[in-house]
Amino acid sequence: MLGSSFIRIHISLLCLAIAPHVSLSAQEKSVRPGINDTFRDPDPKQFTERFEIESREVFAKRKEILAAMKLKPSDVVADIGAGTGLFTRLFAAQCGTEGRVIAVDIAQKFLDHIEVTCRDQNLRNVETLLCKEDSTQLPEGSVDVAFICDTYHHFEFPQKTMTSLLKALKPGGRVIVVDFRRIKGESTDWTMSHVRAGQEVFEAEIVGAGFQKTGEIKDLLKENYMVIFERATPAPAGSR
Repeated sequence: MLGSSFIRIHISLLCLAIAPHVSLSAQEKSVRPGINDTFRDPDPKQFTERFEIESREVFAKRKEILAAMKLKPSDVVADIGAGTGLFTRLFAAQCGTEGRVIAVDIAQKFLDHIEVTCRDQNLRNVETLLCKEDSTQLPEGSVDVAFICDTYHHFEFPQKTMTSLLKALKPGGRVIVVDFRRIKGESTDWTMSHVRAGQEVFEAEIVGAGFQKTGEIKDLLKENYMVIFERATPAPAGSR
């Protein structure tokens, strides 16, 4: 028979191995309480002046980001954390009448603003969806491409939100994440204080939700990174 000390060690190692998955799947507390307070009742005009400006890297590089995504005309694209609708409108123009864009946000005022601006630009392939703090609320199997730009660090319940997005992906669907580089000694003070973690941590969280990293667009952005994920492929039977 095995000694009791060996059994205790074995059980301890097993608990350590599964603990991260248990804590992530059972995530009940916000990882960054209060980070979305300014979006509870936003003024879209003020945020447009703040977001849609050349000094913001993702705005200055918006056309290059769009080109790197390689959207197909028939794609259903979800703009997660759509905000003022900058990329929602770009996606809508790119996809045309064959595709569809879903603007997802926690602020109804942003969604109302997107509806107005899309109507003004005669973009008729856009719909809006009010999400929850812990769920995108997207229907299962509804999305070809999900875009999360400078928004992942605002997810208060990242595991639950990404799990809902995993379910929403169609077979072969992609998730494209753009977020701030957080590197001590290189990033701005604002980034260091506002963004809770760096790229490696965020990637690990996304992988933990059932995704696999399939690519990264390098040399395009300096303040941000751009990473591509797909649904993780199950390990072949007998590979363990």
